[in-house]
Amino acid sequence: MDARDNGNHADAEPRAATVSVITTEHFTLQGARASTTSEAIGRATMFLSSLSGGLVALGLIATATHVGKAFYVFSLILLPTLAFIGLVTFERTVQSGIEDFGYARRIARLRGYYFEIAPELTPYLLSVSLPERLTVQGLWARRWQGFRTVAGMVAVVTAVLAGAAVGQLAAILSGHSLVAALVAGAVIGIAALVVMMLYQRRAWDRATTAVIFPTDEAERG
Repeated sequence: MDARDNGNHADAEPRAATVSVITTEHFTLQGARASTTSEAIGRATMFLSSLSGGLVALGLIATATHVGKAFYVFSLILLPTLAFIGLVTFERTVQSGIEDFGYARRIARLRGYYFEIAPELTPYLLSVSLPERLTVQGLWARRWQGFRTVAGMVAVVTAVLAGAAVGQLAAILSGHSLVAALVAGAVIGIAALVVMMLYQRRAWDRATTAVIFPTDEAERG
């Protein structure tokens, strides 16, 4: 009887077609991870470029109008627009990060298959336990990790823009009161940052606890 009929993968010699499929899948997943990283960086770059151009324009308007009525009108149009661009950029970079996590998770399972089929490779390839297979691919789960991601960076900048827009409006409504502007801007900025970081955390929690393969729950246990 063929060893494959016993369901014992460790004693079975994988077919050539199996090796080809696994190799192709691994290569495709690596390419997909590179694409998600490039997209996240590209979107963040476009957002920061828009922010830079907008602030330069705002400075020119302030100089030309001597911080007059035109400046306030322009700023109340520009800052909310930039904040909206930041918000959608944040949401997409969160999605890209989770997509990258899914690809890394599948690569980790393929590496497990490699060591199961060919244990003689263990001394030559990096072999770690199941909980560490994602860590070696650069996916850590530290307390402040959310602020180190591209989405976290975009969230901080977007929160500042939202706070600046509200602070500007508060200054106008309060007769240019600095205290009112600072308080309103700080409250909205901090609230926006907290909401976005909670959104990112919950999205990642759903991704990390999702059962993609039938054996996921058993491996986590």
